[in-house]
Amino acid sequence: MKTFNISILAVAVGIASSTGAIAMSKDEHKQAKDRIATEYKAEKASCDSVAGNARDICKAQAKGKENVAKAELQAAYAPSQKSRREVREAKAEAEYAVAKEKCDDQQGNAKDVCLKEAKAVRTAAKADAKASMKTANARQTAKEETTQARAKAADKVADANKDAAADKREAELKLARTKCEALAGTAKDSCMAEAKARYGKI
Repeated sequence: MKTFNISILAVAVGIASSTGAIAMSKDEHKQAKDRIATEYKAEKASCDSVAGNARDICKAQAKGKENVAKAELQAAYAPSQKSRREVREAKAEAEYAVAKEKCDDQQGNAKDVCLKEAKAVRTAAKADAKASMKTANARQTAKEETTQARAKAADKVADANKDAAADKREAELKLARTKCEALAGTAKDSCMAEAKARYGKI
């Protein structure tokens, strides 16, 4: 079996992004999808050679790789701001799925903190992807329309960045609060107060 090289997709995505044209034919697209599916089945099967949580991590890695490859393939075949955002989101979800499985190796507050950190990283990555797409779309609109449209585009960019910052701040506050749960008494109260002062109120 010929191993499917995801880096080839990355190159195709780059070409598609720079040219705005379809980078592959329908036949090439179908062949690439088939290779992704074949590679995923093989990698998933190889996970049976390990046991316990290591198997779950292995399966999460295989599934995440498949989902990222699919997203990259679609971005190469039909390039758009939306498909590029979906690549970034697929990567964020793949990394989160693996991180979440790794958290199962821990217990108590350490596991809670691990999960919150994983969620915070995913939230930040998806917020950045969303803001990037909105910014790119707003700039494209600004090129095509009037000065008034440019002003509206600037507002959309500002709103997108504001939303992204709010999502990140909320995730960071939840993470900080979870870390505070490991403390007690005055130390816990001080920790909670500092978290609220630093990240704001949800």
